[in-house]
Amino acid sequence: MTSLASAAALCIGFSFGATPPDAGPGAAARVAAPTARDFIDDARLLYRVAACTGDDALPAGLDGPTVEAYCKVQRERIDRYRKHWGDEAEKFLATLRPKGLPTTVVYPFGGGDLLSALTTYPDATEITTLSLELAGDPRRLRGLSDAKKLAVNLANLLEATKSTLVSNDGKSINLSKIQKGDLPGQLAFHLIGLAAHGLVPVSVRYFRLEPDGAVHYLTDADIAQLEPKKAARLKETWTSPDFSEAFSNVEVQFVPKDAPPGTPPRVHRHLGANLADDALTKHPELLKHLEAKGRVSAMTKAASYLLWRDDFTAMRSYLLEHMDLMFSDSTGVPPEFAKKAGFVQETFGAFEKSFLPAQRTYNEELAKLFSSQPQRKLPFRYGYPDGSPSLHSHLIVTRRAPAPPAE
Repeated sequence: MTSLASAAALCIGFSFGATPPDAGPGAAARVAAPTARDFIDDARLLYRVAACTGDDALPAGLDGPTVEAYCKVQRERIDRYRKHWGDEAEKFLATLRPKGLPTTVVYPFGGGDLLSALTTYPDATEITTLSLELAGDPRRLRGLSDAKKLAVNLANLLEATKSTLVSNDGKSINLSKIQKGDLPGQLAFHLIGLAAHGLVPVSVRYFRLEPDGAVHYLTDADIAQLEPKKAARLKETWTSPDFSEAFSNVEVQFVPKDAPPGTPPRVHRHLGANLADDALTKHPELLKHLEAKGRVSAMTKAASYLLWRDDFTAMRSYLLEHMDLMFSDSTGVPPEFAKKAGFVQETFGAFEKSFLPAQRTYNEELAKLFSSQPQRKLPFRYGYPDGSPSLHSHLIVTRRAPAPPAE
């Protein structure tokens, strides 16, 4: 089995500052450019503690019994996820994915849910999650010598991850709370997702988007400049982050834990972003970044029915213009918009009404869609249940309709 230390070396050819053989004119100038800061050492410790992987010795001052008490609970939850959701859902969803899907995945309103993104699209080479929650500062755990304070932080992480690991959805209030504290909440979620799928991180870098949507990885100088500036919460009712703006967006490169040397890493990027129309108008670089990906596969679940709302038209339009397929619960694209954009929708499970209050017209459309199709069994819950007394599990597969035959 490849150790985390040796796995990190797999990405050496991807490090910034290395000159590829065909670099061409200007290569020397690029080599001289500042190198992006890689937080893999901090992430490796967080992976050991938050995802409860391996038995590497903890650094001096980090209380072992406190970590083990947390891990006793968390390991059981991760195992439960694999047995009761992950394995079953992955096999089922594999039967619904056509060959030739884009391996680039976009998951709006995804929070820290890399976990089910990897279950839904296990062959993805690039996954982008977007949500109101920011990534978090990975440096604090190493100096957390107060056992009581460590216990409080781990208890908060247990509470926040419970619904994702046990019920396959995320509670926004808990995701918001862990923007404060000594653990980077979103990054911890991502690493737990990797661990549950037998994957290891090999690079962790923070970034911002340039005006044209390009990714700019932060250097030591960038981080030092941003250090005094606290990140701003992206919604008034959310907890205000207590870390620097530098740690808003994170990229994690990863490989299978037993990957041979030279295995190309896969990439997950999490962007802290408000996806409402007015926010996207102020920050057009986000849609430019997504549009540059070309054709994508998509998913969303437990998304508060935001894609049903008029003030999220831009994100809904982006998805309909760029995705080839989408897995969702009822919080995905309403039938009216899907049909107009040339998609067909296949239903699984049962749906009577939305889990949360949402627009009546789309509720009626969706209930009609489910009743008009054969009832196909769904052996697991995918995001929200419906809002009926029976709390039906349900799934919608939205796929681009095949082109009409040529005359």
